[in-house]
Amino acid sequence: MKKLPLVRQFSTSFDPTKRNPNSIPIPHRTIPEPCGQDHDFITIAHSHLIHSEWPNLNSLAPKLTPFRSNHILLKIQKDPVLSLDFYNFSVSQNPNSQSLDTHSIILHILTKFKRFKSAESILRKILIPQTLNSSSELFDAILHSYRLCDSSPNVFDSLFKTYAHIKKFRKATETFCRMRDYGFLPTIRSCNAFVSSLLDLGRNDIALAFYKEMGRCRISPNVYTLNMVMCAFCNSGKLEKALEVFEKMEMMGFSPMDSSFNTLIAAYCKNGLIGAALKLKNEMYTKGLIPNVITYNSLIHGFCKEGKLNEANKVFNEMKTVEVKPNTVTYNSLIRGYAQINNGEMGLRIYEDMLMNRVEVDIVTYNALILGLCNEGKTRKAAFLVKELDKANLAPNSSTFSALISGQCKRQNSERAFQIFKAMKKNGCHPNYDTFKILLLSFYHNKDYEGSLEVLREMLERWMAPDKTLLTDLYEGLGRLGKSHLLTELFSAANAVRLIPKDFVDRGSNSQFGIAN
Repeated sequence: MKKLPLVRQFSTSFDPTKRNPNSIPIPHRTIPEPCGQDHDFITIAHSHLIHSEWPNLNSLAPKLTPFRSNHILLKIQKDPVLSLDFYNFSVSQNPNSQSLDTHSIILHILTKFKRFKSAESILRKILIPQTLNSSSELFDAILHSYRLCDSSPNVFDSLFKTYAHIKKFRKATETFCRMRDYGFLPTIRSCNAFVSSLLDLGRNDIALAFYKEMGRCRISPNVYTLNMVMCAFCNSGKLEKALEVFEKMEMMGFSPMDSSFNTLIAAYCKNGLIGAALKLKNEMYTKGLIPNVITYNSLIHGFCKEGKLNEANKVFNEMKTVEVKPNTVTYNSLIRGYAQINNGEMGLRIYEDMLMNRVEVDIVTYNALILGLCNEGKTRKAAFLVKELDKANLAPNSSTFSALISGQCKRQNSERAFQIFKAMKKNGCHPNYDTFKILLLSFYHNKDYEGSLEVLREMLERWMAPDKTLLTDLYEGLGRLGKSHLLTELFSAANAVRLIPKDFVDRGSNSQFGIAN
């Protein structure tokens, strides 16, 4: 049967009761009763187990088989501690003494007695790696031994939650769908784990689709679920939908948490709606909630992004007045805000305040300071800060080098900028499009067209498409030097041509782009 895409798998309807007559009947697989040598072995091993005679069991370990292990576990299944001890013993002493059925039996025992951490550890370390190619194989093994162990739905819930935690989303989806078909539903905590993992990887679409399916299955959300749904809507740019969820919280019997407000405040600030964000912050007090460092950081970042540093400082001062301690993110936002308006000196003052208050400094802090100084052309001060990185046990990253390159380009020192670019590559850092563009422009404005060509070659090697207007200007510059053939030769390389606009390439192949050498 053809499988539906991951999002569409959550679009089918379902009669939402835990076990109903329309659910697929749970199959029951029996295992043969032991006889002869197997019966004697199991009886002796069981006696040693219940009397904690582990030395005697060591001598029996080589003769353990999956069949014998299964029956021993079934005999002691009412004691989860002893069952786990025996399982671990058999795994360490004779790895061939377990089958998929053996692993399934121990899962039933552990989850029935709510030993979820132990069960999920076995799933993570042993079972899931062994069944990577087929989640149905593992599900079937657990399903067929369900009645044999007089198990509980917890066993499927643990499987679903473990897949969610390790971000095996397709397997989690398939497990959910099969659970649903057999009349089992995951707990809200497991559903939340799935949604949280989806949000971590930016899969807002699947998170929202799954939330709808939860509604169809009548799995009641809690306030944490609703917070994550709001977050998914905000990440998707659907602020109105997020606000709808927020406003329905109390109707659903939930009181919004500080994280509920913070999710919306951050989204409003990201979209430049600072007024609405401030209104929400003030509303927190009416709900008996106190704005925290996350609330203030969102507002400060929002004002800095808009270049409104006076307002950002007012929020910063309010934060200290109400005794909410600024953290690294707070200071970094302010320093970067000043860097964007070319006020590196003020950024350094904020940095000094940061040190005085013993707030941890990270590479983002230094990058913001370096960018502020470079924006003002103060490249020597910026270079001094780079040397300070070693003392702070930090290493320069791509943003550090990009800021330094930008500073040299603003001083029209393209040669020095290109030296820093080479050092950047040597340090294993990868330049982005903006770094390449500012280098190209710097060489071009200094009429160093051959230097521009070298940067362009580096850019094309990284499969980055250059700007068409810049290409035209560069070609014309090379044409004036009588070297336009160099660019033509570069474009003739197959890998390069694919990144150049077709009409530009076609124009270049005819009459040297219409420009005579």
